[in-house]
Amino acid sequence: MRILLLLLSLSSAFGSSFYVTISGSGGEPDYETRFTGWAQELHKTFQSAGADAKAQSFTGPGATLDKIRAGFDTIAKSAKADDTLVVVLIGHGTFDGLEYKFNIPGPDLSSVELAALMDKVPAKRQLLVNTTSASGGSMAALRRQDRIVVTATRAGTEKNATLFARYFVEALRDAAADTDKNEMISALEAFRYADQKTVKFYETQKRLATEHAILEDTGKGDGVRNPSAENGQGLLATRFPLLRLGASQAAAKDPAKLKLLAHKEEVESQIDKLKYQKAAMDVSDYRKQLGALVLELAKVQAELDK
Repeated sequence: MRILLLLLSLSSAFGSSFYVTISGSGGEPDYETRFTGWAQELHKTFQSAGADAKAQSFTGPGATLDKIRAGFDTIAKSAKADDTLVVVLIGHGTFDGLEYKFNIPGPDLSSVELAALMDKVPAKRQLLVNTTSASGGSMAALRRQDRIVVTATRAGTEKNATLFARYFVEALRDAAADTDKNEMISALEAFRYADQKTVKFYETQKRLATEHAILEDTGKGDGVRNPSAENGQGLLATRFPLLRLGASQAAAKDPAKLKLLAHKEEVESQIDKLKYQKAAMDVSDYRKQLGALVLELAKVQAELDK
């Protein structure tokens, strides 16, 4: 009963979602076209994410440091603690052994400055997806409590152009990415989809993989390829709704069902958290709490289905 009362008290309408998509310098026409195309598609997806979605996109000549700074300043002034911030970088990156930089027209954007820009945004829930080459070199500067950081490479030394962005964009238009079939693609599901597709590409082409994506969401790790309860990574990412689908998307736009949907996602989050705590719990206590949460989830879903 205590668990159910807690969940009921936590149920509330969603805050706003702020999306920033940036495609950097390609260096040659082919890359320019790819990066801009992926960024534009992602921007359209974010624009249609819901009535509370506020999306910005910086591409081509418009992706300058001054314009990016101005964009983050605008978000920082309007965002609140219960809002969400999603930032996606598409393009080339460099790492000199000490500092990562995202290649854009004019002065590049360093991982240290990007972290500072994101830190100024009050939104507690944050996701950064850095799909560039050498992006692993940005992890140390960007990881923080309550922030999920995804990089296309595991280190700054993986300097070849990456494909991860292509499959991350694809994850948000392919319902197959929703592996638990709850009509919501989480940050973790999108990461796994893009990573698996990237791995398959190199295997199919019989090429040596030059990128190995990682995820970090504890604020203190180096990032892992396979987030799980065993390594402690992935809990925040599995609870981070990146895109809602079907009836869930419709419910997010219906004021009468918004609180129910928020309640459902909170219950699902509690179930995920419980699974991560399973190893340290008494078996009977775990089963009791899980049973109560599953029952509550079924009740909420029944209300949503009416």
